[in-house]
Order: sequence, then structure tokens, then C-alpha cells
Amino acid sequence: MSNEAAFRRLIDEGFSQRRLEVVDELVAEDAREHQRGLKPGREGVKETINTLHTWFSDFRVEVADVAEAGGLVWARNVATGVNTGSIMGRPPTGRSMRIDVFDTVRFRDGKLVEHWGVPDQLGMLLQLGLMPGRPA
Repeated sequence: MSNEAAFRRLIDEGFSQRRLEVVDELVAEDAREHQRGLKPGREGVKETINTLHTWFSDFRVEVADVAEAGGLVWARNVATGVNTGSIMGRPPTGRSMRIDVFDTVRFRDGKLVEHWGVPDQLGMLLQLGLMPGRPA
């Protein structure tokens, strides 16, 4: 399986379908995480998936654009969901969000070993009404 195919599978089955066994298969136990606030390793990825599905009962991520070179995969993903769970202690808003998420991941021997992620967190908070300002 190519690194791109492994990444797509992690996004589709792991993040969108909440199939946590895919994380065990595709993520190294000691994977390094560079996205602020996320924990490293398989357990960190599983915790992130569970948190997102707690915040958004219909959470989905779709790969919109992707490129691969060597052991690196770069992707622009689109995350969507309706806020049905508490985020940062705030009650659910019932509002929907649609944001871009940019990911760079390094693979070695078919496993994700390093991740850098940049989700549009400000856009999410504005769309959900959790931050003053105009919705995006």
C-alpha cells in the first residue's frame, strides 16, 4: 500500500468512520505529534478521533487534495460536522462547521511516524458561534 493510500485509509476509516483498529494498523506506537494540543502515539490519535466524534456526532473528514513524495504525504482535507457535544466546557450549539485542515505526515515502513496538522480552528469557533465575530 502506498503512503497516500495509507493516509486516505486513516482519514476515511479512522477519522470519519471512527474505526480505531485502523490506527493500530497504520500509526507507529511512538509516532511524533507536532500539532499543538494533541498527544503523541497511537493513543493520542485515538483520543483525537474520539474527541472529534464527541463534539460532532456526524463528524467527517474528506481528502480534497493530496501529494506524495518519498515518505511524506501533504493533504488538504475538509472536516464537517454539527456540534452536538460540549467543546471546551461550552454547551453544544447545534450549528454546523466546514473547515480546511492541512496535514503533513511522514511514513516509514508503512506506518505514520510523524504528523504536522493545521486545522482552521478560528473558522470552526466562528462558525459554531463560540467566539465573538462574524461567522465564516
